Amino acid sequence: LSYGDLSAIPAPVDQWAAVPTAGKLQILGTIAVLEFVGETMEPHYMRGGKPGFYPSLKDAAGGGKGNIPHPVPLDLYDPFGFFEGDSEEKKARGRNVEINNGRAAMLGIFGLICASKGLIVPGLDSLGIAQATAEPMSYFGPNDAGLPFVENMLKFDIASFGQPQ
Repeated sequence: LSYGDLSAIPAPVDQWAAVPTAGKLQILGTIAVLEFVGETMEPHYMRGGKPGFYPSLKDAAGGGKGNIPHPVPLDLYDPFGFFEGDSEEKKARGRNVEINNGRAAMLGIFGLICASKGLIVPGLDSLGIAQATAEPMSYFGPNDAGLPFVENMLKFDIASFGQPQ
């Protein structure tokens, strides 16, 4: 399946359903590693740490706790060191802005998902968003039935709140 094939599918929810299982597992694995690094940093943001701060991947790869088993050449934030001299006030404001931008992005994505499933979303109704046929709240679908537990998961109908089909 090529990127051209995926981009020819009109609805993003259906595009995701068409991604091969190996691609979904790579994305899920990357997110899991990033979550692990962020959640194991000291101090944790729920226990006195800075909300919105993400630790250096370079430090996590060996120089620090060694949570990543291989070297990482660049960090996610400021990979080239352009903002090293910024004040703590500016960094704190930037973290707050980033958290708020993330919240707005989540609202926008869920609005688009709702509109693609035929729900009425003010401001998005006139855009002509392609209608999705896949289930947007299912990470894995029928194409991924070879994975453990996925075949059993697919036996339940999400629309009827988990009742077996």
